[in-house]
Amino acid sequence: MIYLDHNATSPLRPEARAAMERALDVGGNPSSVHAAGRAARAAIEEARDTVAAFAGASSGEVVFTSGGAESNALALRGAIAGAAEVEDRITRLFVVATAHDSVRAVANSLAETTPGLKLYQIAVDANGRVDRDAFRLQLMGGKGRALVSLVYVNNETGVVEDIAAVAKLVRAEAGEGALIHVDAVSSGYCPINFRKWNVDYLSLSAHKIGGPQGVGALIVKVDVPLAPLFNGFQEMRRRGGTENLSGIAGFAAAIRTFELNRDAEIARVVSIRDRFESKLGAAAIFARDAERAPNTSSFAFLGLPAETALMALDLDGVCVSSGAACSSGKVGRSHVLAAMGVPVETARCALRVSFGWNSAPDDADACVASLEKLIARVAARKAA
Repeated sequence: MIYLDHNATSPLRPEARAAMERALDVGGNPSSVHAAGRAARAAIEEARDTVAAFAGASSGEVVFTSGGAESNALALRGAIAGAAEVEDRITRLFVVATAHDSVRAVANSLAETTPGLKLYQIAVDANGRVDRDAFRLQLMGGKGRALVSLVYVNNETGVVEDIAAVAKLVRAEAGEGALIHVDAVSSGYCPINFRKWNVDYLSLSAHKIGGPQGVGALIVKVDVPLAPLFNGFQEMRRRGGTENLSGIAGFAAAIRTFELNRDAEIARVVSIRDRFESKLGAAAIFARDAERAPNTSSFAFLGLPAETALMALDLDGVCVSSGAACSSGKVGRSHVLAAMGVPVETARCALRVSFGWNSAPDDADACVASLEKLIARVAARKAA
């Protein structure tokens, strides 16, 4: 099997697996005061330091969660509920048009159930980056405290947003009371700097960088509102429930392994992605000239529906996707490509290939060969 869907989930790194096995042997509850509990707590705090350094934050700002979806929900719901508790309510919620469904669904729910909250969609340009002129007018055109949710690296196209610049715009037009959330779940190969960006919440997930599924983190500024989704004394009362010790240990190990080989791994992945795209021929590559994550290629062969291509590639043992894995129950037009103005007939042919830590040049070549074979077969049927 040739696995080229790292943006959906990246296979577990051996180092992460080993760390998880060691953590399972610890056996204690991190909240217990005996020796086993203290050992478990020490492992979690060591991991917290690792995640904080990776994100450009301090250890006290790291809240461990069950993954990116929970981190996104905790940021939006927690900010709005927490602000209401201090009578400085959020009345405007801005969500970028290319946001992940885990953000969009929560935002829609909040808009329906929170009195006085208005939801706005932030428009993007043809490359999928925030249209700053339009966004500035949106921010200036309303009153009330704002919560803004952005995407750092788009999971479908790999497009990288200039978070620092957009955050500066928000601070200038919506005031220092505005709150900014960044979905950085798909940003494993792009540097994160929570402090430098001057944002308030940042979502991460372990399985996008070769860590285990089912664990993530929300980075939260110490002085911003955050009501827990469910109560408990764990995670400094910000996220109730016994911590996932083995998952957290695996998360940190994946980060440490990546950081040890960051430059070499990025260079290798870039070379594979560029090799792949150089052989795509007539394919339309989305946001080709924009800054993109090193590992992601989103493209379409006009006239080759994504559903047909996915099935044919799968039969050849090549795993790719047509977009977000969370939408895999349907193969239709991507809301990300729609927001970028991609025509319906092109968007329906969109495929995504995403490389990772265990990808090889031969994997790219095999995918291209499978696509070429499929395109030739389709052309032959049309000519018959």
